[in-house]
Amino acid sequence: MLTRKLGVLTSLVLGLSALTPVAIGLSSTSALAEQGPPAPPVLDKGVQITPAKDVYPDIALAKTQVEEAFATAARTKRKVLIDFGGNWCPDCRMLAGVFEQPEVAQWLESQFVVVPVNVGRIDKNLDIAKQYGVTIHEVPTVLIVTPGRTLLNADGANTLGNARAMSPQAVLDLLDKWNRRG
Repeated sequence: MLTRKLGVLTSLVLGLSALTPVAIGLSSTSALAEQGPPAPPVLDKGVQITPAKDVYPDIALAKTQVEEAFATAARTKRKVLIDFGGNWCPDCRMLAGVFEQPEVAQWLESQFVVVPVNVGRIDKNLDIAKQYGVTIHEVPTVLIVTPGRTLLNADGANTLGNARAMSPQAVLDLLDKWNRRG
């Protein structure tokens, strides 16, 4: 009986596999284009975010890490999320705490190559943001950049400067909005 059921199941799977998107009247590229990137997770409103510690690496590593992020993004077809901040910054640490939530980390990993850039006391590595026409006045400053180096959130790069006042879901929804631009 089990063998018969497995045989029927195998036949069904083989039959369904023949139904390509074209065979059922859909263009596979248009179906994917309409769908867009996956939405971020919906966080439980009661989730407590713990500020992260020591998120931003040594100042001297920034340029190399950004270049490595773009190389990875080009290979993996993801965007680069450059997170400018400092370990002394409460809003930066809170944003990093949101990023460390397991479901958030998984979504971020699927969409972006995340690279934290240490800006010292907002006096180091500012030239990286300048390449995209962004002047850092406050941190965190977040840039979403395509692998081809097109900035997608020029209108809101400094929006997360008050991350402590934002709900974790609002942070994710904003990143999602920027992600869908490119």
